[in-house]
Amino acid sequence: MTYSLGELIEAADYNTFAGNTTAGLNRVWSSGSGDAGWGQTDIATVSVAATVTATNWATLVNNLATTGTQTGTTLTSRTAPVTGNLIAILANVSTDITSVTTNRGNAVASGTEYGVFSGTTSKTTGTGSGQAAWTITFTHTVTFPSADQARYFWNAGGIVRLKYGKSSTGTDADADWNTFSGLCGTINLTGRVAGAAQTIAAQSYTGTTRLSGTGGTQTTLTTTTGWYNLTGSATTIFQLNDTVSPYSTNFIRTQATATSSTVLTLSTVWSDDGTGTVGATANITGGTATASPSTTISGTAPTTLVTYIPPSTTSLTNSWGTPAIAASVA
Repeated sequence: MTYSLGELIEAADYNTFAGNTTAGLNRVWSSGSGDAGWGQTDIATVSVAATVTATNWATLVNNLATTGTQTGTTLTSRTAPVTGNLIAILANVSTDITSVTTNRGNAVASGTEYGVFSGTTSKTTGTGSGQAAWTITFTHTVTFPSADQARYFWNAGGIVRLKYGKSSTGTDADADWNTFSGLCGTINLTGRVAGAAQTIAAQSYTGTTRLSGTGGTQTTLTTTTGWYNLTGSATTIFQLNDTVSPYSTNFIRTQATATSSTVLTLSTVWSDDGTGTVGATANITGGTATASPSTTISGTAPTTLVTYIPPSTTSLTNSWGTPAIAASVA
């Protein structure tokens, strides 16, 4: 029977609204699947021929309202039924579920940036010799407690962020690399839920988003590549080349790999092909390390720092756990 004014409210109608289907709120609110699901407590369905109680409806109405708050979606105003009162037809429930499903990747707020990591994220010793070419490779892994918790992180508005920088001095090439590394800004990887941009804390994220960085020659920025677009093969998501002669072949490049359903691997290469300038050298100094925990580059050494911004727990409970960041430099 169709859920409409003047008709009896059946379990099948309620279950359509609550269920883990394309038309049900549990697809977004609870476990869902793929790029849908925040891992919140499942909204119970009702057995066939059973009574749909005021408590059932109240749970659905209240969770739908919270879903609207989480995603910044304007919903129909409605009051949750109360035990003992006649339950009237609630208008536009299906329409509102469709709206929050469409907007499920948006989040009105973010959590607090997390900068705890194990290992080494800075190259504290000098790199290169004379005019010889050199590279530094920074490797970071972000490991989620489980595949479902990884989904909940990305689906509810989680962000993984990269920052690049160096400020040590002492060689000809130091000054250029100090300036160049600072041009990158921050590179932000989001889930790209529903294959679309996500508005998180009033900022639009397209999948791979460069923020606060200007200058250099941006040769690669895969704006429509997020977690759900990554595979087991490395994808270059960002590359910036220097623009200052004779350093225009120098670059910083980050590649991302979904090593597994629980592990994101980020590999960043700083590359200098040497210099042809008479009397100049290409080698750079090391410096002091950025130590854990940190959400900013606090040392002077060449550093690629990976942090993450978890979803907000204002509307949701933490279902994604605490992903672990590990870093190494070669």
